[in-house]
Amino acid sequence: MAMPDTAHPRSIRSFVTRAGRITPAQQRALDELWPKYGVEYRDEPLVPAALFGREAPCTLEIGFGNGENLAALARAHPERDYLGVEVHRPGVGRLLLSLERELLSNVRVICHDAVEVLERQIAPASLAEILILFPDPWPKKRHHKRRLLQGPFVALIERALEPGGVLKLATDWQPYALEMLEHLSALPGLRNLAPEGGFAGRPPERIPTRFELRGTKLGHEVWDLAFTRRS
Repeated sequence: MAMPDTAHPRSIRSFVTRAGRITPAQQRALDELWPKYGVEYRDEPLVPAALFGREAPCTLEIGFGNGENLAALARAHPERDYLGVEVHRPGVGRLLLSLERELLSNVRVICHDAVEVLERQIAPASLAEILILFPDPWPKKRHHKRRLLQGPFVALIERALEPGGVLKLATDWQPYALEMLEHLSALPGLRNLAPEGGFAGRPPERIPTRFELRGTKLGHEVWDLAFTRRS
């Protein structure tokens, strides 16, 4: 059920839809592999056990880009299930190709706005982990309202995590990192896993994505955050 008191305003989107160039292989994946790995957006909660056909911890990655990190995690942890949300079709097509090539059966994909997915399609306390890696920082002040990690959205994240579930974030934009830390620390239901309530170390399982590599090439430092939902 939607939560009007915590929802982003309907006029605000945390992304700008880019047409991008879809390769023939990516288009074939969208046409042929979507029925196998894709999950249509619906205004009703998903049941991960029914979606994957088993009971297993479920990780949600929001804005997975080309899906490199998501595929690597699924390959390394076949005992876990993974759900990815991404609005850009070329990236979705690329991930679908990877899933088929590597025979990964523990990943499903939603191509829709993450705000609405968390509001309406993710059941409360149903996720063991949420990953948000290098979201668009919208550096210009007039665009700050488009930033994903704002108070209303982090409340939805808290709601979606099961007790003991973990939220992991990363950004190479320091002002955004500080803003994330402020918003997340303000939620009584979340506890910072980093010493002294600051930033966390880089998780060893996270592979460098093109967004991280681009920031590193520009000389940007990377800030990681890790929070858990209190029992």
